[in-house]
Amino acid sequence: MQRGLELLIAQTILQGFDAQYGRFLEVTSGAQQRFEQADWHAVQQAMKQRINLYDHHVGLVVEQLRCITGDRSTDASFLLEVKAHYTRLLPDYPRFEIAESFFNSVYCRLFDHRSLTPDRLFIFSSQPERRFRTMPRPLAKDFFPDRGWGTLLTNVLSDLPLRLPWQNKARDVEYIIAHLTETFGAQTLQQSYLQMANELFYRNKAAWLVGKLFTPTATLPFLLPVHRSDDGELFIDTCLTTSAEASIVFGFARSYFMVYAPLPAALVEWLRELLPGKTTAELYMAIGCQKHAKTESYREYLNYIHSATDEQFTEAPGIRGMVMLVFTLPGFDRVFKVIKDRFAPQKEVTAAHVRACYQLVKEHDRVGRMADTQEFENFVLEKRQIDPALMTLLLTEAPEKITDLGDRISISHLYIERRMVPLNIWLEQVEGQQLRDAIEEYGNAIRQLAAANIFPGDMLFKNFGVTRHGRVVFYDYDEICYMTEVNFRDIPPPRYPEDELSGEPWYSVSPGDVFPEEFRHWLCADPRIGPLFEEMHADLFRADYWRGLQTRIKNGHVEDVYAYRRRQRFSVRYGKQPQTDQA
Repeated sequence: MQRGLELLIAQTILQGFDAQYGRFLEVTSGAQQRFEQADWHAVQQAMKQRINLYDHHVGLVVEQLRCITGDRSTDASFLLEVKAHYTRLLPDYPRFEIAESFFNSVYCRLFDHRSLTPDRLFIFSSQPERRFRTMPRPLAKDFFPDRGWGTLLTNVLSDLPLRLPWQNKARDVEYIIAHLTETFGAQTLQQSYLQMANELFYRNKAAWLVGKLFTPTATLPFLLPVHRSDDGELFIDTCLTTSAEASIVFGFARSYFMVYAPLPAALVEWLRELLPGKTTAELYMAIGCQKHAKTESYREYLNYIHSATDEQFTEAPGIRGMVMLVFTLPGFDRVFKVIKDRFAPQKEVTAAHVRACYQLVKEHDRVGRMADTQEFENFVLEKRQIDPALMTLLLTEAPEKITDLGDRISISHLYIERRMVPLNIWLEQVEGQQLRDAIEEYGNAIRQLAAANIFPGDMLFKNFGVTRHGRVVFYDYDEICYMTEVNFRDIPPPRYPEDELSGEPWYSVSPGDVFPEEFRHWLCADPRIGPLFEEMHADLFRADYWRGLQTRIKNGHVEDVYAYRRRQRFSVRYGKQPQTDQA
């Protein structure tokens, strides 16, 4: 009977995961209809709903286990037997890798994220590596230019499941061929072919055709964003064929794709050749399996820390924050962020508010301008790998979150995020066109966040980072809020000449009031930066600009978000075509 109970619990956990992933696929499968109906608010709701499904189903399973087992649900030896039975269920299970992460989540919920050891959890997968490499069914279809690239591309577009008419399919085919010919030459093109994913990748207001271009010398990305005009007609907005472009499309600062993936490991393997610079964690993240991506991210961290035994954690470069303590490993591309126990007096927020802000970012459309994070509890570090100055800082700024474990410490809560160069440091180091590009990027980031109903709060350069592709991304979320919650005001004219000389405002200021004219004081103080900012982004200093955005948001308008430069759009490169609204 005892063994039967342990097997029953293992089966209950796996069935709980089945239910979760079934709902995940159900929400994902609605992406086509939402796109065809231009139901952009439903797109945003589905994105948030799908993210929250995982924790909801973990909670349901935990309640089931407590009802079935009573006190034994937190009996460690009992759960070791359950894990053994669970492991024996996985060889025949198609989504084994995410099922292991689901088991981990159930265990962590039962034990309050304590006693996290390899014998109790699937810290590393129990399954052989070859299982990740096999593709049980075709994920893609090959297209060869036997009758020319015009016919090939017409077949690719005609294969789409979308039920809307094309605005001008022949024109789009012509544009794609023009781009490919300019990039590779006609001779190379005749010796090349395409392999296209069977499923469309939906995100925001676009449906992406994702494929690989096989040339005689290389395998390259081949990405076509399909857009829907205001008249309900389809058109191809651009064609992307470089690794850098593909990396940005699948970037860590963007929302997860809605792509139907009953076998996510197989899709990740197929994407790996397309995106060689992406880690396994980043690929799972891109297709919406964010909890398993967290597992893979932790595995990547463990593999690195075990190979870099001489490296020490140090405080991250940049201006020290008033809310977060940030540290890193010199050779690792992530940063670790701990909420301080006490904040500077001018920060009128709580730790709970900060965590709520990070969750808001997780669930919101990040429009390529907000870094994704993974949240960890009881994160253990070896003391010998912590720089003494950092250890002192941790014990000074966050002592309530630190538990001494002898030769190790445990941090009760932290976030892991992609490391970037702080924008303020970047601006100090660059000149000329690089400086101009950075200021243009910063302003574009602010505009795109605002169009997505996000106001950063603290807009100082130190709260933004620069990615390896030169994109500016926001990463300090403790003052973030919705645009619709802010009262953008013009500064009233002074009553007397003396008012302007006073250190105090001559007008009333209420919570939520923001005066865009004041942005100029700290964004344009550097004489190298001020003229560039005034040239490119002077409207950010006008309250009526921000109020105009608020009106659009309140009227239900959802802006387009492009994962590429506007100059790359076919409408800009090759001719005028009806467009959707621009961010």
